[in-house]
Amino acid sequence: MGQFFHVDGKQLQQQYKDHISSFHEWEQKAHAKEWMLFAENISPSLSIDETALSNGELYTILTSKTAKGGKGSLVAMIKGTRAEDIIAVLSKLPEKLRHSVKEVTLDMAANMQLAVKRCFPKADRVTDRFHVQKLAYDALQEVRIKYRWQALDQESSLMAEAKAKKEAYQPETLSNGDTLKQLLARSRYLLFRHPGKWTVSQKERADILFELYPQLQKAYALTMRLGKIFAVCKTKEQAFKQLALWYNEVEEAEIDSFKTVCRSVQAHYLSILNFFNNRSTNAAAESFNAKVKAFRATSRGVRDTAFFLFRLANIYA
Repeated sequence: MGQFFHVDGKQLQQQYKDHISSFHEWEQKAHAKEWMLFAENISPSLSIDETALSNGELYTILTSKTAKGGKGSLVAMIKGTRAEDIIAVLSKLPEKLRHSVKEVTLDMAANMQLAVKRCFPKADRVTDRFHVQKLAYDALQEVRIKYRWQALDQESSLMAEAKAKKEAYQPETLSNGDTLKQLLARSRYLLFRHPGKWTVSQKERADILFELYPQLQKAYALTMRLGKIFAVCKTKEQAFKQLALWYNEVEEAEIDSFKTVCRSVQAHYLSILNFFNNRSTNAAAESFNAKVKAFRATSRGVRDTAFFLFRLANIYA
């Protein structure tokens, strides 16, 4: 705009901030850097998540699903992620409004679980299914990475032996043209996909991978099995039974990383099962976080936090 009107852009921005906008009359200006509240935007279904605003500084954001990411979405924005700070701010909301909330979607973070439990006692806490599935994918990739390090160590040892013998080292090539190291590196993306979506080359690579590493095949099957529970089960009762069977499969597989996933699922199983009430996810919160980051990018970073939050509130609150 500065170039269009042939004026200094920084000066125009300052004029907008100090004179054109109502920033200095904004009732939340004094505490905006620490917290913002918009009680009028509360709805029966909320989402809570955290996002980095600038320099890795985290803010907890509470949003309404009713507004569908538009005006009226932002209910609260609180600096930091400590449960005590979140509770202190959300407790400022009228009790009647807090008790009107029926459902809050969130991730598996203990601080979020505690804050929602204290501030919205009548709401069902719904752990996002995608965070649960991500745990399983992380465990699967941990198994793959463990084997890859073993392959790298093996290759380094063989290279050292060949060098000692003054021979040229030639790595073994598998039937699809990959070396063992390349097979484990290139298998990363196919392990995120359902077998029905593999390409011809991915299927060939998967066949070789699972033949060489049966434990990795077990880990992949456990990951797909967990995802299928969320996709197929219609009720909490069905899901509870299927999760119990999945626990048994994890015990039989004896994969340490999946035992950790199993313990996390068991610790949050009540809120995980609440997904099957309305099949609600935390996608709305993730989408809102993406909008905040996109807005930050158009502003080329956050220089004045309070003014940035004022503009954000004008759009989404």
